[in-house]
Formats: sequence, C-alpha cells, structure tokens
Amino acid sequence: MQNNQTPSSGTARVVVATTVALSFISFWQGAAIVLSDLASSAFYAGGIAEQAIGKSAPWFILGVMLFSFAVRSVYMEGCSMFVRGGVYVVVRDSMGAFMARLSVSALIFDFILTGPISGVTAGQYLGNFLNETAQIMHSNLRVPPNMFAAAVGLLATAYFWRSNIKGIHESSEQALRIMQITTVMLVIFLIWCPLTMIIRGPAQIPPAPTFANLHFSDESLGWFKGTFWVQVPIALSIMAFGHSLLSMSGFETLAQVYREIAYPKLKNLKLTANTVCIYAVVCTGVLTVFAGIIIPDAVRGQYSQNLLGGLAMYLIGPTLLKLVFHAFVVTVGVLILSGAVNTSLIGANGILNRIAEDRVLVEWFRKPHSKFGTTYRLINSITLLQVATILFSRGDLYVLGEAYAFGVVWSFFLNSLGVVVLRFKRHDQEYKHPGNIVIAGKEIPVGLITTTLVLFLVAIANLGTKKVATIYGIAFTLLLFVVFTVSEHINKRKAGAGEAKHGLEAFNLDAQSEIT
Repeated sequence: MQNNQTPSSGTARVVVATTVALSFISFWQGAAIVLSDLASSAFYAGGIAEQAIGKSAPWFILGVMLFSFAVRSVYMEGCSMFVRGGVYVVVRDSMGAFMARLSVSALIFDFILTGPISGVTAGQYLGNFLNETAQIMHSNLRVPPNMFAAAVGLLATAYFWRSNIKGIHESSEQALRIMQITTVMLVIFLIWCPLTMIIRGPAQIPPAPTFANLHFSDESLGWFKGTFWVQVPIALSIMAFGHSLLSMSGFETLAQVYREIAYPKLKNLKLTANTVCIYAVVCTGVLTVFAGIIIPDAVRGQYSQNLLGGLAMYLIGPTLLKLVFHAFVVTVGVLILSGAVNTSLIGANGILNRIAEDRVLVEWFRKPHSKFGTTYRLINSITLLQVATILFSRGDLYVLGEAYAFGVVWSFFLNSLGVVVLRFKRHDQEYKHPGNIVIAGKEIPVGLITTTLVLFLVAIANLGTKKVATIYGIAFTLLLFVVFTVSEHINKRKAGAGEAKHGLEAFNLDAQSEIT
C-alpha cells in the first residue's frame, strides 16, 4: 500500500494491491505446480476409462495425452495476450460478460470436483493397500474401500480448508519436491515394467482402439443407448475419447501460474508447457498402457480405483519387494493427490476473487477473516460444495470421474472458442497455435479451429453419455450463473446509487492489471 499526500489537493493517493504479489519462479517450479494437478490423473483416469469403454481404454488415454499438446497451444496463445490469462478473461474479452459468466461457472464446477476426486482417490489407494497387506499377513482385518476413501477425502478437505483459512498457500518449492519424488516412482516403473515384460512376457496387449473393440456399459452410453449413433464408428470413437478426457484436467493451472513465471515469460511458458505435456504423456499415458499389458484381464477390474497399486503388485519379483514399492506408490499418490486437493481450493478461491474484482460477486463474499485476512466466506462455500460432493459419491471414483469430465471439457471448449474469436479481433499475440495458412493475404487458424472443433464434439458427446454429470453439471453451472448475474446486477445498482450521492467520497477505485 502506498499513501502519498498531495499538498495541492489535500487528498490522499492510496494504492491497494487486491491480488497477492507473487515472487517469480522458474519454469521447473511452474511445471511442478501444473503437474501437481495434471499428473495426479495418472492414479485414477485409466481405471475410470476402462470401466466406461472396455479394455482398449489405455490407448485412448495415451491419445488424449498426445492431444494435450494442442490444448497446451490454446492456453499458450491465450496467455500471450493477457498478463492474468485464464478462461474468464479470454471469454470475457472475446464473447462478452454473459459468456464469461457461463464459462467461469463451468470452470468452478471443474475445480469443485478436483478436490473430491483427488481426496477419494488417495483414500482408495490407501484403503486397498491396507487390505492387501492384511491379506498377505493372513489377517482378517479389512476396511470397506469406498467408505474409507470417502472418509480420507473428507479429512483431506477439512485439513486444507483450515490451511487456506489461515492463509498457508501452495509453495512452488513444495510442489517441486513432490514432483521429484513422483519422478523417482515413474523411473522405477519405466525400468521395472519393461523388465517384467521381457522376463515374464506381457499378460496381454490391450486391444486396438477400433470400433469393434469398444465395449460401452449401459451407463457409459447414457442417453445414446438404443439410438443409431451407437452404430456410427466415428461417433463411438468421440464418445470413447470423451470418457478418457479427464486424464487431461489441470491446464487451467497453466494460465494461473503464468503470472508467476520469471522473465522472459513467454519463453519460460513454452518450456513449462512442453515439460508438462511430455511428463504427462509418460506418467499418465505410458503407465496406463503398462497397466493394461501387465495386470491380467481377469483381475484388473479389482484395481479399477487404484490402477497403479495393482501395477506395482503384478511386477516381477519377490512379494515383499513389490509390497514395499506398492507402499511407495501409495505414499506418492497421497502426496500428489493431496496437493491437488489444495490446488482445487486455491484455484477456485483465486478465480472467484478474480471475478469479484470485476464486480461480478457481491462484496459480502470477499469480507476478510477477522484474524487471518483471508476470503473465508468464499473458501467456506467451496469447501461445503466439495464435502457435499464426497458424501454424494460415497467414495465411488467412477461417479466422481464422470462428473469431473463435464467441467473439464466445457472449460476447455469455451476457452478455445474464445481464443478463436480473439484471433480475428486482435493481432497482438506473441504466440499462435500452430497450423496457420494464408489465403488471399488473410491468415486462417486451421490448427486452432480444428482443436476447438474436436473439443466441441467431445463436449456434445459427454452431454449425452454422462447422465448424472450432465444433470448435476448443468444444474450447478446454471445456479452459479444466476448467482453471478444477480450479484453483478446488485453491484451495478449500488455503484449507480453511489455515484448519485453528493459529498465526500471514501476513495475512487481505478482497476489496473499491473502497478508500478
């Protein structure tokens, strides 16, 4: 805060930093923060996708991770035009306030689901490990996996709720340490899995991702069951892609972390984004394929909610050694998934504060905590929604995964559509999505439009295949949209009333993206 008295006018000039000033970080630290969210999907995406589309799921997961390079380019182009980046600003500047409120409502739904799915996954890994250990030790002690997972999810949410109320925020150094430990686990898998396949041979090869090898459950077909669409190969492929898309969640964190990346920002953003995508392809894509190859088909269904734990137990070697590695995998999973729970609270709180700065939320939500100074009402609201989600799911990862994919794909699509619109409205992009052609002197962003079209088709497919997610996702998105719309109307009315008053003003607010 700066308070300079101006002698001539007798008024005070006050500068208030409404967003916390963040220290600059390296691209390694930036990549670690994004991967704390994105790489956590390796622990649950493969099992959820296989439950939905059958044994060819690992190839679709790998395909989604390769497609992440295109989505990365969308976010990089958006970041290159905005210091603050993110879906809300991109959509607001491209398609107006109405679509911005709609897009950020879907994005908040995404963040609300990130915490529960991460916390419950950690509980599934821990609960199943305890049961396997008890079985090996010939003990009758067992924990009910779903109930135990829900309890762990609630405890993790409560812990990070308290941390965020107190203002203990995510550390880039801590995220880097977690990713270093995760990399140790990844390297062990990358050595041990090929050795297992060489010495023992693969248990099976996942069937190719073709029309004939797709086996949807009645639940995963949703409203498309019994329609002619299930006979159209390209339609089924898009549906399968949609059931695998949750493995790519976390890119919005890239837009948020861009503000923190050190100079030269764009160069370091490219390094960050490339590091994230390459790591995610190997960690989520390759490990899911290894699981499909090494864990026998007959038992892999038992590990649908703790796939990497099952992979650890079916490697070649002594049982005790595998159990020790399984314990390490569970430890890594709890660390990275707990980090994702924290990221969900921080991300949702940050986005809501950002739109509050645009007077889309009433000031009541931003009232600071009397002791810690944090926006505790926003944090409390987010936490209550996450707790309700965990209780509703009862620890079932499949239910959470299907709902999670709704927010992921719609936030991706609306952000990509916003960047397409801005490509024709603005010409100050430092970076452009690859795949541009020039016709009659006019640049056509073929690559960007293609990426947007794919996301749109997947989003539409998800509406039809995910009944529960569609019903609750649309209801939640519309509820938030109404809250934002009413809040904005109230703020405008108050602002109009304030301007009509005469007398001494408390202060004038001049919103700037940066201050010197």
